Amino acid sequence: MTQETSTGTDRASELSTRLDGLFTRLDAAVAAAGRPAGSVRLLPVTKFFPAADVDILYRLGRREFGESREQEASAKVAELAYDDVEWHMIGRLQRNKARAVARWAHTVHSVDSERLANALDRAVTDAQAAGERTAPLRVLLQVSLDADPGRGGVEPADLPALADLVAKAPGLHLAGLMAIPPLDADIHASFAKLATLHTSLLAQHADATELSAGMSGDLEIAVEHGSTCVRVGTALMGGRPITSA
Repeated sequence: MTQETSTGTDRASELSTRLDGLFTRLDAAVAAAGRPAGSVRLLPVTKFFPAADVDILYRLGRREFGESREQEASAKVAELAYDDVEWHMIGRLQRNKARAVARWAHTVHSVDSERLANALDRAVTDAQAAGERTAPLRVLLQVSLDADPGRGGVEPADLPALADLVAKAPGLHLAGLMAIPPLDADIHASFAKLATLHTSLLAQHADATELSAGMSGDLEIAVEHGSTCVRVGTALMGGRPITSA
């Protein structure tokens, strides 16, 4: 066995073991919360990791992947050329990247302004006209739980207006909410606040059922408070690889 093959086999074994462990954690969290089995999805976050790792996870049965940098994601999408994968943009998104993201993203988790929503709507409509996509773009509204503009997110008071705008946009589908708990915050209180906001959203937009919340260190708490999608990077992929960039 060559060193390259051996290394690839080792990585596949590592990712398989980590994935199994995460599903054990997730299943236990769902059961502890008294929720139906299979009601919470695991979204592997593959940002900063090579396409080879994504391919291993694909062979392990994963069909959704989260990325946070448009250029990196576009390169992986082109290299892997899967026809049955849903790519998620989970990082903060600048309006000037909307056109590129509209070509490959199934879902964007980080829409937090009307200007970004309008840019994505135009980009998706253009991509549909050009034959580059067929379906609307699923959009999750990122909510700020700490009023820190540096971390992104729409203020809760502005959430209803943004939700109405996205719901009316022909190129977008309002899928739900996403949030990241503030640093050093009471995680239970943060996720409880998010759950309350989601309940209010559902009263006006019944199809916005997605709640993207929880990561490697807090997924159990997120599930307890109603998360339907946990975004897991480190616990699955390991420490971020050293790059030259």
